[in-house]
Amino acid sequence: MNDQLNHLKARVTAGTMTRREFVGRAAALGVTAAVANSMLAQPARAAAHAAPVKGGTLKIGSSGGESTNTLDPALTASEVPLDNLRHLYETLVEVAPDGTLENRMAESVEATADAKTWMFKIRKGVEFHNGKTMTPEDVLKTMQRHSDENSQSGALGIMRGIESMKVDGDNFVVELSTPNADLPYLMADYHLMIQPDGGMDNPGAGIGTGPYTLEFDEPGVRHGFKRNENFWDAGNRGHTEFNEVIVLNDATARTAALQSGQVHMINRVDPKIADLLGRAPNIEVKSVSGRGHYVFIMHIDTAPFDNNDLRLALKYAINRQEMVDKILRGYGSIGNDMPINASYPLFDDSIPQRTYDVEKAAEHYKKSGHDGSPIILRTADGAFPGAVDAAALFQQSAQAAGIPLEIKREPNDGYWSEVWNKQPFCASYWGGRPVQDQMYSTAYLSTADWNDTRWKRPEFDAMLLEARGELDTAKRKEIYSQMGRMLRDEGGLILPMFNDFVDGVSTDVGGWTEDPNSELMNNKAPIKCWLKTA
Repeated sequence: MNDQLNHLKARVTAGTMTRREFVGRAAALGVTAAVANSMLAQPARAAAHAAPVKGGTLKIGSSGGESTNTLDPALTASEVPLDNLRHLYETLVEVAPDGTLENRMAESVEATADAKTWMFKIRKGVEFHNGKTMTPEDVLKTMQRHSDENSQSGALGIMRGIESMKVDGDNFVVELSTPNADLPYLMADYHLMIQPDGGMDNPGAGIGTGPYTLEFDEPGVRHGFKRNENFWDAGNRGHTEFNEVIVLNDATARTAALQSGQVHMINRVDPKIADLLGRAPNIEVKSVSGRGHYVFIMHIDTAPFDNNDLRLALKYAINRQEMVDKILRGYGSIGNDMPINASYPLFDDSIPQRTYDVEKAAEHYKKSGHDGSPIILRTADGAFPGAVDAAALFQQSAQAAGIPLEIKREPNDGYWSEVWNKQPFCASYWGGRPVQDQMYSTAYLSTADWNDTRWKRPEFDAMLLEARGELDTAKRKEIYSQMGRMLRDEGGLILPMFNDFVDGVSTDVGGWTEDPNSELMNNKAPIKCWLKTA
């Protein structure tokens, strides 16, 4: 099999096979998408070993920014705030592009044999931007704040799985009621950025241990960062003297800014123009598949979406392949109304793929007893690239089944604060998470603050806890399979497609590596890359 994979990889290098074709062929040989992409990423990682150039100003054009944004890590829900977090703060550990864990504020991680007690030895000699030395107590207070019901933290679902926390000398110690071999991955959640005194007094102050300090903060417009001269890991991050994140929610404006040289990199290149953009001088299009997904979410506790037949009608009424072809232009794959795909190591590929079925959609719609009034789906350009067009395709395919879908286009500014997680039916996206436990804990645990479909099932919660405590891989996979099937058949998630992360980058940028965890190198491109001619 290795010879076959090497042959396929050589074809990609020669330009006779696309990355997406390689991943598909590798899957047929039993290789997961994550592993296949890591194989293709090896040359890129090798190239990144060139010596970084110090200095210059790097400009990033990013979608996902609003006037309501804050620098509080707990409330981060879209891309510009996440870009800001990567500049200012750090977590205990991070997930590397190959899926392994990298120590950051923790210099080592150990667990008891039963995986119920975890010890994170906290790195010494690290300073916050205000000159205060980071301590294990800062870590403890950070985690306590995210455990507070009033914090509205996106990591609240994760923290509820912890029985107790304490400081023991140089260690931050976590006690679990049930074993969890994935706990370190949960601690890599981007909300859990370490702040002085846990950010208890002023969580949006922007003071962290990161490679850059805050220079200016204009939510919805731009954010500026200056290199932190006291950064503990300066050889590997923080190469440019100054970085500016510019909010460009409009895809056309974002692309024009890259083409004109106003910015050095952009996220979310519209798949419709990706190939054309890649042929432009001095620009490279970077694409990597992973766990990201574009979705339509229903609140299952709100009429008419509290009727499972109506939910099934809508799920059967969406043409997934058409969306992948017309919206993603092949930069992605079809989804199956569950947030897990082959990028996860315990994915069950035997779960039947749901397909567009007009007859079944009409049958479930009739059975639901819906009164025929318009079903309002809210969307915006900033929900995900092509969201408005995707909603229009959904409306057309639903109409064929007699389902009266009505599209309401919302403004980009305020979409993530006023529409997502508030309105009962809207377009959204998720970047995915490194492991299934984290994905389910963040968005599908009954008590999770980001449970954006209002999925609250005690039996599902029980299976999640059971999976955490199950150290037998085969048994754990079966539990996750049951959970996936339950969500697929009863949940409020309509997941037509998993998206590739497609970014545009100037050839003046050095140090780029592929990272399947999220766009722009898991939002770390601004802090890991450099300008070749600074």
